[in-house]
Amino acid sequence: MFKRDEILQTIEMIDQQHLDIRTITMGISLQDCARESAENCCNKIYDKITRCAEKLVKTGEDIESEFGIPIVNKRIAVTPIAKVAASSDTEDYTMFAETLDRAAKEVGVNFIGGFSALVHKGFTLGDIRLINSIPTALAATERVCSSVGVATTRAGINMDAVRLMGRQIVEAARLTADNGGMACAKLVVFSNPVEDNPFMAGAYHGEGEPECVINVGVSGPGVVHHALKAVRGESFDVVAETIKKTAFRITRMGQLVAREASQRLGVPFGIVDLSLAPTPAVGDSVAEILEELGLESVGTHGTTAALAMLNDAVKKGGVMASGHVGGLSGAFIPVSEDANMIAAAERGDLNLDKLEAMTCVCSVGLDMIAVPGDTPAETISAIIADEAAIGMINNKTTAVRIIPAPGKKVGDTVHFGGLLGSAPVMPVHDKSSAAFIARGGRIPAPLHSLRN
Repeated sequence: MFKRDEILQTIEMIDQQHLDIRTITMGISLQDCARESAENCCNKIYDKITRCAEKLVKTGEDIESEFGIPIVNKRIAVTPIAKVAASSDTEDYTMFAETLDRAAKEVGVNFIGGFSALVHKGFTLGDIRLINSIPTALAATERVCSSVGVATTRAGINMDAVRLMGRQIVEAARLTADNGGMACAKLVVFSNPVEDNPFMAGAYHGEGEPECVINVGVSGPGVVHHALKAVRGESFDVVAETIKKTAFRITRMGQLVAREASQRLGVPFGIVDLSLAPTPAVGDSVAEILEELGLESVGTHGTTAALAMLNDAVKKGGVMASGHVGGLSGAFIPVSEDANMIAAAERGDLNLDKLEAMTCVCSVGLDMIAVPGDTPAETISAIIADEAAIGMINNKTTAVRIIPAPGKKVGDTVHFGGLLGSAPVMPVHDKSSAAFIARGGRIPAPLHSLRN
């Protein structure tokens, strides 16, 4: 039970500090939908999603109304479509994406993830077909998100997949040039992807997951920032303890919502992802937390150390508040979705190299970054390879969500709207990585992967 002072604290966090449940995500297995006929397979997919998620949005709205807790998004994650569609009689998987999009619209969720493939060690025929379909599929749909896993600590990095994804990202941007390359904002390339991530665009329903499950993602950068104002000038010991206590309160609210949604839907509770996920709103910024710690601007020297401390303290505090913490859990640094990140990038205080260093210690990776529209595909691939290497060596999840903004150059801004915000176009190195990417093959797994 919640005590009276805890309830009052929660009300203040919601009303004044941007605390919310960022997403309730229902994971749905589609393994039983596989059919030789692509049309029959799509019909099975549509029927199962609309049946399982029929009450998802209404349940979220009821909980939001009854408890007074904002629930920003209701989403769905499904089995990687590369596996479900592998036995079907078509080479173009765009029709599967269109089916996911129709189902998402029917049940009212804002995004559906799982137009995905896991190719960290090699390709199946279904994987190749799905990856080849990504640009067209994302351009043709509104709510479908795609992810591709190209590396793991145990397998190494599939550099053939890295090379291919650079090309697909460039093509996806070209096909949605009228919308700032929007397709790329729905596409993530992963190292060490996780099976229970509730956040988009990287969510999919993993093979080890149950038939259907509820995962919840909480968020509260504004709450942490507010708490740190009370300990200005104190040592990092005090700062870390303050963040831990705050993360505990945030995650406890997520546990409450997850339990309620699970019971009302009759679906097992999976995990609470306690990530600090910013929005473009003023006062809801991870970068603002780092600046509260004493940095004049995010991106300056000390930023990586500050982010490492924040990420660790969030995990330590949150893990005590829920029986099952999972997903990514920590701090996100999406440039376009964080007001202070945007400002730092526009000033030139934050660049791609510093962001890469920060990804060594944060929860994900290079996220929602716009680069010039004429950036070569090989350069995009090399950026993915660098980030995949960080994830592989450090045994952590890293990702790249990058937008080569069509017709834009350094200093321009790409506007996506909503939670996706706006991204200042950032410079990339002008020296070529083409010969490096052309080698292909697989970068071997590190020695510490041999742990059996």
